[in-house]
Amino acid sequence: MMMFLRAINLIALGLSALPASSFAAQIKLNQLGYLPASAKVAVVPGTENGARQFAIIKAGSNDVVQSGTLGVAQWSSDAGESVRLADFSGLQTPGRYQLRVEGMPDSLPFEVSANAYAALNAASIRAYYLNRASIALDAQHAGIYARAAGHPDTQVLVHASAASAARPAGTVISSPKGWYDAGDYNKYIVNSGISTYTLLAAYEDFPDFFRKQTLNIPESGNGKPDLLNEALWNLEWMLTMQDPNDGGVYHKLTNLSFDGMVMPEKAIMPRYVVQKSTAAALDFAAVMATASRVYAPFDKALSQRMLAASKAAWQWAQAHPRDYYQQPKDVSTGDYGDKDVSDEFAWAAAELYISTGDDAYYQAMHAPEVQATVPTWSDVRSLAWLSLARHRQQLTGAADQQLIASRVTTLSQRLANQWKQSAYGIVMQTGDYVWGSSAVALNQSMVLLHGYRLTGKREYLDAAQSGLDYVLGRNAVDTSFVTGQGTRSALHPHHRPSVADGIDAPVPGFLVGGPQPGQQDKKDCSVPYPSSLPAKSWLDHACSYASNEIAINWNAPLVYVSAALQAIK
Repeated sequence: MMMFLRAINLIALGLSALPASSFAAQIKLNQLGYLPASAKVAVVPGTENGARQFAIIKAGSNDVVQSGTLGVAQWSSDAGESVRLADFSGLQTPGRYQLRVEGMPDSLPFEVSANAYAALNAASIRAYYLNRASIALDAQHAGIYARAAGHPDTQVLVHASAASAARPAGTVISSPKGWYDAGDYNKYIVNSGISTYTLLAAYEDFPDFFRKQTLNIPESGNGKPDLLNEALWNLEWMLTMQDPNDGGVYHKLTNLSFDGMVMPEKAIMPRYVVQKSTAAALDFAAVMATASRVYAPFDKALSQRMLAASKAAWQWAQAHPRDYYQQPKDVSTGDYGDKDVSDEFAWAAAELYISTGDDAYYQAMHAPEVQATVPTWSDVRSLAWLSLARHRQQLTGAADQQLIASRVTTLSQRLANQWKQSAYGIVMQTGDYVWGSSAVALNQSMVLLHGYRLTGKREYLDAAQSGLDYVLGRNAVDTSFVTGQGTRSALHPHHRPSVADGIDAPVPGFLVGGPQPGQQDKKDCSVPYPSSLPAKSWLDHACSYASNEIAINWNAPLVYVSAALQAIK
């Protein structure tokens, strides 16, 4: 993530970008489709031609199956355009359709189907398999994306910043497996924290959905749901990142600098574990506590090992409460720096409390002081509330049930209010168009889905639906931000295998970062951004690490939200 590739001119490597489309001229909607009972909304240009009605037609025909009145025109400052909403939620008959408004091209086609998001969810999980380290991807499981193994990580050096008496600098350790973090080939504990947790949370909330799912990965059929098989590939790597001598956790496993745009087996620079940090220890503690309860029915010994590792990391963090990560001078890869770890302390305490039933952990959370915010890798406080809400029926009397519910529902209501006021009918506001804005939309949806499960309020479910609609095409650039999903999807992600594998289509199932006006990569890209507006500041080019990279923490809420909507129906 955050690939500052100053020296690489990607245009010189023969890469190309799609020409900017005429965003304002398009009807924008979820290009994949909808479940029969879901909310269904499209965004239509302000219709200067006077059109006030819309029709739903059978795709490729003139057969009208439903008609309706467009909403009042509203100005979207983020997109710089006037738009109207077309609400066709009453369309519930399975089929393939388009939306028509007089005087403009018909919308892209979409499906109404009882399994609208099953394939999307499978692809979003398989993207993790396709981003595995330390394993060859064979044609049986990876198809055309088969590749040689890269980064065995069995001969990893302890960096000077991570040295201890038991493991001095230069000590060789083994730390294989895990997922490549993003467009780069490094592995980071902090970002693995929220990523792996979100997958485990999806399983805890919707186990029946995942038990029935088969993903064609090497472990398929071994008695575990494939989501848990995939998550375990990363959890096993995470366990190797804990120093067995003191319980501390290394912040990352990395090269000293980023690899070029090559396939994994061509990236052979030395690898290091770098500095133990409080944030890494606490993220590790939280995830291992979560994993210990999820894997207990499948492997009790593994579950016990995970819980012991969690407790050891917690104890280390208690003794090192402000060991913030400081990037060494000879390391220039992603830092995931965080100098406020109060949220990590709260999250780890909550997960240990849930998994052990020990009231001391709940007291250590200092719950009244912990607010609820939309989760990101650097702000995980709400993960505590989501887990406590999920397990509220099994908590001890020490837990404040009213506080738990109010934290989730108050945030859900705030997000729903934003959705109601949006010209595009989405939760996103101007300040949400940050690095990884696509994941912001989906993390908002994840919170709303928790609110819905607590209260049954339909507006929370509909607002959550809008987040998935947004990343699948109901956005100001009329593009699905998920590779391989939708009629018009991102084609040139900042992702080394997608660039270097010689295959035109990108590795499928990845959520790209999405629009954000910072354009931190502008001087590295020979192709200009088509717009500087927050909702349109997106460049579908491999040079654009600021708007078109992929990342494991961005895919995780895509897994959660697509599964939740499919399971809830």
